[in-house]
Formats: sequence, C-alpha cells, structure tokens
Amino acid sequence: MQTSVLSRASLAATILLAIASLAKADVHPASLFGDHMVLQEETKVPVWGKADPGEKVSVTFAGQTVTTVAGADGAWRVDLLPLKTDANGQSLTITGKNSLTFSDVLVGEVWIASGQSNMAFGLTEEMHAHDAIAQADDPQLRLFQVPYANSLEPKAELASVGKNDRKGSWCPTTATLFKGPGPTLNFSAVAYYFAREIRVRTGKPVGVIGTYVGGTAAQAWTSIDGIKHDPVLAHYLDEYQKAVADYPKQVAEFPAKNEKFKAQQKAWYDTDEGKAFSAAMAQWNKDKAAVVANGGPQPKRPDIPKSYPAHGPATPGGGSRTPTVLFNAMVQPLIPCAFKGVIWYQGESNGDTLPPSVEYAHTFPNMITDWRAHWGRGDFPFYFVLLANYRAPATTPSQDNWPWVREGQLAALKLPNTATGSAIDVGDDKTIHPLDKLDVGQRLSLPARALVYGEKTLTYSGPAYEAMRVEGNTIRLAFKHLGGGLILGTPPPSSGNPHPVTATELKGFGIAGADQNFVWAKAVIDGNTVVVSSDTVPHPVAVRYDWADNPAGNLYNKEGLPANPFRTDDWAPAQPAPKTK
Repeated sequence: MQTSVLSRASLAATILLAIASLAKADVHPASLFGDHMVLQEETKVPVWGKADPGEKVSVTFAGQTVTTVAGADGAWRVDLLPLKTDANGQSLTITGKNSLTFSDVLVGEVWIASGQSNMAFGLTEEMHAHDAIAQADDPQLRLFQVPYANSLEPKAELASVGKNDRKGSWCPTTATLFKGPGPTLNFSAVAYYFAREIRVRTGKPVGVIGTYVGGTAAQAWTSIDGIKHDPVLAHYLDEYQKAVADYPKQVAEFPAKNEKFKAQQKAWYDTDEGKAFSAAMAQWNKDKAAVVANGGPQPKRPDIPKSYPAHGPATPGGGSRTPTVLFNAMVQPLIPCAFKGVIWYQGESNGDTLPPSVEYAHTFPNMITDWRAHWGRGDFPFYFVLLANYRAPATTPSQDNWPWVREGQLAALKLPNTATGSAIDVGDDKTIHPLDKLDVGQRLSLPARALVYGEKTLTYSGPAYEAMRVEGNTIRLAFKHLGGGLILGTPPPSSGNPHPVTATELKGFGIAGADQNFVWAKAVIDGNTVVVSSDTVPHPVAVRYDWADNPAGNLYNKEGLPANPFRTDDWAPAQPAPKTK
C-alpha cells in the first residue's frame, strides 16, 4: 500500500511538472494585446511579450510576418512596419511553441489618457451622460482601462483583474458598455469625449488607453530615473528610499491593521448615521441609473459624514502617492506600445500645500520629459487640462495655492509639442469633481485637431499672456492665441454655473506697485490688448489675472476659449494657510 501511494504521488508530481513545463513553453504577449484592440497607424508597431529563452516567435498581421528569438530572460519583441488606417477588423497571430490569435484588430489613432480623479471621473456620472451614452454605439471607438496597481519596482505586466471585470481588455463603445450589468467599464468621461471628437473629425478608428488613479501626485507617475534627474525633486528620492526600507515591516503589519480598519467601517455602518448614509447611497445609485436611462439632471452624491472611518492603513510601499509607484505599475507595462499622444488631467494633489504647488513647475515638466525618455518615441504630443475653478470664489486678486500649480502646468508649454485645454471656467466651488467633462474633452481635442490632424487655422487655446508695457498709471498687456480677437466672455453652462450671466465688465485682474500689494483693477479691452489700472496704484509695476483657486476672470477670445491665468511679476509667493479638499 505504501509503495502504491508513493508511486501515485511520484506519477502526480511528474504530471504536474509536465504541465508546468508546457505552461512555461506557452508564448504570450504583453497584456495590452487582445481582441478588438487598435494599433497605431503610420509608425512602427512594437509587439512584445514572454516565451521560453531561445524560443522562436513570429507575429503575423496585415500581410506582414516578423520573426524573432526570445532572449535569455524570455523577453521578445518584434516591430511591425508602419500600417495604414484600416477600419476592417483583422486577425493578429502570435506563434511560438503555441499559437494565439486576436480578432477584430483595427488600425487607427491611439491615445493614452492619464492623471488623477478628474481624468478617472466616469462617463456615467458626467452631466451630459444621458445623451452621450444613448449615442455611444461606435464599433470604431475602442477603450482599454488599465487596472489599478502600484509597485516600488518596475513591472513588466499590468495587474490582473476579476473574471467579469472589463478593465484590462479592449472594449468597442456601446450604450450597454456603460450601463452594465455587473462590473462595467465606467471609462473616463474626459477621455471619451476627446476620443469621440477625434473620431468625428478624422473618420479613423480611435483607441484610448486609460491609466489613471484618483488622489495621486505627479511624482507617483514619474520613474525613479526621472526623479533623480532634477535636484529640486531630491526629497522625493528620499521618500521613495524610505518606502523601500519600510516595505517589509509594512507588509508584515498590513493584514492586522487592515482587518482592524474593516471592523471599524463595519461597526460604523451599523450605527444610525451609517444606516442613513447607506440608504442615501442606495437611493443615489437608483436616481443616477434613472438619469442615464431617461435623462434629467445628475443627482448630487450624498456627502460622506465626517464620522466615517475613510482612511485605512497605507498600502505597503506607501500607497498611490509614493514617488514612482504608479509609473512602475501602470505606465511601465505599456512601454513600448505605439501611440499618437497623451492627454493628462492632474495637479490637484500637488496643490494642497504651497511648497509642492510652486514645485509643480519642476515636477510636471520633468514627468513629461521622463515619459518621453522611457518611450523613446521623440517629443510625442502631450496635452493637459488647466485645473478647474474650485473652493470659495476669490476675495482678493492674489491668493491660494492652485494658481501656482496652474503656473507649473503652463511651464510645461516650454517643452515641444505640448498644449493645454482649460477647465478654469467649468468648475464647481462646492466639489473638486465638477460634472462638466464635455467641454474639457472637447477643448483638449482642439490642439490635437490643429497640431496633429491638420486643421491649421483652428484656434486651439485661449488668450495667453505675452508681454506688458507700463504706460503712465496703466499697464498694457499683449496676448497670443487671439483667435478672432479678445472679448468679454461667458462660460458654458456647468455644474457650478448652470445659468451664466452675460458679462458687462472685465473681471479677474489685479494690479500692484513696488509694494507687491495687489488690488482689484479696472481692465478694458483695447484692440488686441488689455489696459489695466487702479486709482489706488499710481505707479503700477505688475498684474496678475485669475490668481486664485476659484477666480472670476472673463477674458476670452471669440472662439469661446478662456484666457490662461498669468502674472507679470517674478515675486516669491506669500505663505497662505494649507488647503484641504
């Protein structure tokens, strides 16, 4: 009996080893590849993955077959020659010791959408969701949502997801995609509206790869090499190294801390306040589903009570705000995919306190340069959203932290092939997540249309400050991106301003003398310039415009695009109190 048992055990072990060997022999591509994907046209298209060391791998697509041999680490890569636009789905086959075939693969335009929660803000919650979802059936528009993960070390593969989760797979857009059932791809509203506009304007297939996480800072999306590149960011390197040193202890302590946190949450939901909040959330979800199905205004999400235990223990490694961790897990696995450009909406998490706000002029351009260096695709288009207006309306012409973040964003315009789409007039003073993403997505599409897709005469930016001249007791300001000319503008209807009132005078301008004390100014449009003055500042030296978290500026061009905030001085910022969300 004993001999028989041992024999059976030996046989079972042999079978398991054989299965493991077969599994190891299977060639597999990077997790970005799959049915319904879109490949970038008119450029070499990398296809890559893992196999056995020395295994011969071939890739066949659109009449091409390219062959390589996996390296000593099992990694392989081939580059397809530039492909022409093709809206007819084809098969892409990868062959090694086994063979995989992906169907319905299109060739068109691929964009990456990234950032934090306002990029992650899903289409189903956006204020125009009803009409957008009703018109969403477009088999030529494909979406791929990168699953959330963070890592202290670079990853070769994206995180895995549950069996019924549509994240991590390519999805042609349909109305049912956004309505369920089960886990749905509640894809970025900004990215969707951007992609829809590119589809309409070019007629080409469009694919969007969404990689975004709410509440994250730019340094988390930057590689360790990128952080080392700028001495100003050295403290982030220190933060990363501390996270690495603390990691084993955090891993050991996390399960118990997390169980304690979940118990606290469960106990809270058993209180009267918790039960009331649960009921309110259930009703909100029901009302939201009714809006998607039948139209009407978006219901307001119930406020989370202050007593709710919202913050559990930090994920080992520091969570998603630690330097490099999102680049490692949610960007690195996408490299070296071929794509046209990037759209980006982030900055709020770098604006909570003044030092990171001012530092953003380093953090953000450095991140763009870092991505470009890792991809090695040159200065690909990188278009970003200028932060929306938020918090209480400005009471002085120079205040708050977010103006410094916006200045840091605009500093990135010194890099080639960058542009901005402004959200500064479509925000909401009551929420950091304004519901109007349609205007944001459309504005982001303007530089793509003008600079990438050949609409050369299209005005793609609001007025941008260019120069100033002191004229007695006034300052004259000159601008670029004038479009059809400067006007007193009115913002589009939004969740924060559903019924905009037509402007009668320019607002948002402050003026100061050598004492650096800014006061509200009188401003008038004079041709293609603006003349600014104040009776209380007889010898002006500087002007600031829209220099607040929630400014009231209304300078536009005739194309309806708001002027970017600016300052003409180089004075160091005052030290305001820290802001909270």
